[in-house]
Amino acid sequence: MLKIFLSEVTEWGWIQWMFFLFMVSGTCSQGTVHQPPVLTAALGHDAIMPCQLILSDNVKMVIPPVLYWAVLPQESDDDKLWPPSENYKERVDLLDKDLYSPNKSVLFRNVQWADSGRYQCKVSITTKDGRFRRLGNTSLLVVHDTMTFNLSGHNDSLLRCEVNVTHNPGFVLTIFHDGYKLETGDSSASGDSNSSLHFVTLSEAVLLSSDGTYECQLHLNEDLVTTSIFDYHLPVAEEPKDAGKNVSATVQPDKPVEYKEPWHLYIALLLVPTIVLLVLLTALLIRRD
Repeated sequence: MLKIFLSEVTEWGWIQWMFFLFMVSGTCSQGTVHQPPVLTAALGHDAIMPCQLILSDNVKMVIPPVLYWAVLPQESDDDKLWPPSENYKERVDLLDKDLYSPNKSVLFRNVQWADSGRYQCKVSITTKDGRFRRLGNTSLLVVHDTMTFNLSGHNDSLLRCEVNVTHNPGFVLTIFHDGYKLETGDSSASGDSNSSLHFVTLSEAVLLSSDGTYECQLHLNEDLVTTSIFDYHLPVAEEPKDAGKNVSATVQPDKPVEYKEPWHLYIALLLVPTIVLLVLLTALLIRRD
């Protein structure tokens, strides 16, 4: 293969090959669009759909980039989140109004079960050298309802945690007592699914063995989505109202959108021209030998 490559390089000429390869590497490294693979949203709340445009230092835009957010699979013009089609009017807005900003995230208002699905960020960029489009890798939006974590109505010694979530095998319920994980069933398989309603009900229950703080956590893969706390106090015979001290509270983690720096993309942008140069230098040294 190397001999064939050297033969072709010799026939065409080193200058032409170097120009061609650097043009290819430059095209590949002009820019990328970064969006997270999975997003979670509480039913009826707003969600931020992150999208970041990353351009090479040598790329200078001559006009503001054109942003599209597609709902996949995109079967018609009604499947556009941005610019919003009829289905999404007055529910979507730009997070950053500066058209030249690399932040191409949008605010998605009043998320519903039917909004679960895949979304793709697309950006058309115009430079003095031409126009090109970059696509994100799509984000999966999953929705969850408010978690309930309280005593069972049929059994005062049974503590039940329940929540409705989008169909996704990565959702798991876990119950802790004073920080220690309790053994329960497989919450991801114990729910009663209803495909027409776009959600599945996850449920877990534990017997109350002692007083203390019980916590139910909903995870999507490794990420904590929401949690609920139940403070339990054993009823005292002399003070029957003592059981009324039991308190349940759901806490929605306040997770502002944090863009993890896509260092692998930065490194890739730097490595492409470097690798091309090393290949050319190696081939040149072999040819001289």
